Amino acid sequence: MSAIIEVDDLRRTFVVRRRRSRLRRDRHEVHAVDGVSFEIGGGEAVGYIGPNGAGKSTTVKMLTGILVPTGGRLRVAGLDPSARRTELARHIGVVFGQRTGLWWDLPLRDSYELLGRIYRVPRRTYDVNLERLVDLLDLGPLLEQPVRQLSLGQRMRGDIAAALLHDPRILYLDEPTIGLDVVSKAKLRQFLRELNAERNTTILLTTHDLVDIEQVCRRVMVIDHGRLVFDGGFEQLHREGGARRTVVVDLAAPCDPLDVPGVTVSRIDGARQWLSLPAGASAAPVVAALGRRDDLVDLSIQEPAIEDVITSLYSR
Repeated sequence: MSAIIEVDDLRRTFVVRRRRSRLRRDRHEVHAVDGVSFEIGGGEAVGYIGPNGAGKSTTVKMLTGILVPTGGRLRVAGLDPSARRTELARHIGVVFGQRTGLWWDLPLRDSYELLGRIYRVPRRTYDVNLERLVDLLDLGPLLEQPVRQLSLGQRMRGDIAAALLHDPRILYLDEPTIGLDVVSKAKLRQFLRELNAERNTTILLTTHDLVDIEQVCRRVMVIDHGRLVFDGGFEQLHREGGARRTVVVDLAAPCDPLDVPGVTVSRIDGARQWLSLPAGASAAPVVAALGRRDDLVDLSIQEPAIEDVITSLYSR
């Protein structure tokens, strides 16, 4: 899988002036992104997460050419984003959850017509793409409504369609499910999975909703204080975050803590006991040992919540 995004020692420094006295201000440098390096292959779906102020949005703005890096090397689809921003725009789609790329007072259909002309999308390609996106995102009843009359969830679906009209190779999503209800979130996640699988669109997803990351992406990058502190899959993330799986056991009657090799009893409530084991460990030997008990009534396995894993990683 060849890299479509290449980032090497990327840096972005801002100068902030802080008041020292009534007539004097001191100059301070803030390293928003401090030596970040990674590669993303074509067709990958990658989650990019971190606490507020960690450098996520600054990185995305440099990847799109909005900001110029202070240092390092950056290539997106073989182009320098800040130097060839207009050419790069044909290869990327961008959705910012708290901003819209649509025209506020125009009907949704007219916004799409304008975007098709701006990107110089051939008419036949435009018609095919619009029909497909309207169908997948259920936008048919909304096309004649002014954007200002759309709900947040409807506008978000409209923005995603707008970002994909010109068949971009890369889709950047910054908080795409912010403010959406449960049903809208589920539909959007399903759409993104299908887009990635069927059209091989590279997705870089930045969000605080970790369920989005878990359901859409197969790789996670964690940034904190401008530095990349983790880059890998979910299994590795669970191991490094010290995550633990839980085996919930229901017995016929209360008893002493179960003695099962490799696990610890973390809680007891009557005839129910909670057994804890490392997330990377197989639960099969535990289940086999428990299955030999005559007093076993029921058993279930709870996977670690990704929120807990990320919280543990941040706290370090």
